[in-house]
Amino acid sequence: MAQNTFRKKIKPVGSKSPSRWNLFRWIEEKTNINGVLGEGFPVKLVPPLCYAAFLALVYIWSNHSAEKTIRKIEKVQQEVEDIRADVTTLEAAYMYSSKQSEVAKKVMSLDIYEIEEPPMKIIVD
Repeated sequence: MAQNTFRKKIKPVGSKSPSRWNLFRWIEEKTNINGVLGEGFPVKLVPPLCYAAFLALVYIWSNHSAEKTIRKIEKVQQEVEDIRADVTTLEAAYMYSSKQSEVAKKVMSLDIYEIEEPPMKIIVD
């Protein structure tokens, strides 16, 4: 008894199928994948290729994220330096304005004068 086999469809050379236009057929004709891969695409290579593509995307995302974080850190460091400079300037101005001679100059307009003799000590028996 003969074994069952699939019948191969024989396509006449040069004839196009009467179906409508197909994007994937057009890409296959233009890139000539069959010439490179032979009969077809090896399906067993799809999972490793997808995994490699996924790892590449994660790597690219990680680099972009790290660069974004570095830019934020540099921006904040610049702000901290600016604020530190402002604080130093304000501290110096405050220390200068709190000197006795500067306070005396400011209160002269209020008719308050600096005492030139030392305070007296009161002793009670």
